[in-house]
Amino acid sequence: MRLLLLEDDPDTAEYVLQGFREDGHIIDHASRGEDVIMLAAESDYDALILDRMVPGFDGFRVLSMLRAGGDTTPAIFLTAVSNLNDRVEGLKMADDYLVKPFAFAELRARVEAITRRPQLRQTPDSLSVGDLEINLLKRTVRRANQEIAVLPTEFRLLEYLMKNKGNVVTRTMLLEHVWEFNFDPKTNIVETHISRLRAKVDRGFDKELIKTIRGAGYMITNGD
Repeated sequence: MRLLLLEDDPDTAEYVLQGFREDGHIIDHASRGEDVIMLAAESDYDALILDRMVPGFDGFRVLSMLRAGGDTTPAIFLTAVSNLNDRVEGLKMADDYLVKPFAFAELRARVEAITRRPQLRQTPDSLSVGDLEINLLKRTVRRANQEIAVLPTEFRLLEYLMKNKGNVVTRTMLLEHVWEFNFDPKTNIVETHISRLRAKVDRGFDKELIKTIRGAGYMITNGD
């Protein structure tokens, strides 16, 4: 991937740059929003990683200008501000939102998720992984042509996993996108719902689709 980072804090910038470069990706860096606009006009990027608050043109203003100009590059905001209103405003424009301090593994997982979303949109009203299919309009789940009854939260959880097929999704990502929590409730709510969903989606079938990635999170695959 080729990435573009807007970050004015030297330590945070080095942390992000080193992580992605060690993974073999190309990542350009700017500490000023004005430079990001110029770089984005000159090169094609797979994703933008934008500090929400930098002097001058901050991440929000930069992304506003890029979107107004027709740039649809996936973007994620980094910010030290964790209040709900700020996050809601950010998500109206960016694809994701990560509060500092953060672990690089989570940033990597989120960037991989937002860059793969276009390839995962198979039809406007359904998603499928292996022999599992969900209808987004009717809110139904079927596996091997067998209908599976799920609760609304289980459906949202399964939908998010399927939209990120083949990618690790962390516990924090699930709390934010399925339950809309921007804090850790210190409960096993994620683990409990994953267990219930597995019992419905995987039990009785030859291949296990929902996998636990130890120390990282969860992933849904074709079962290969």
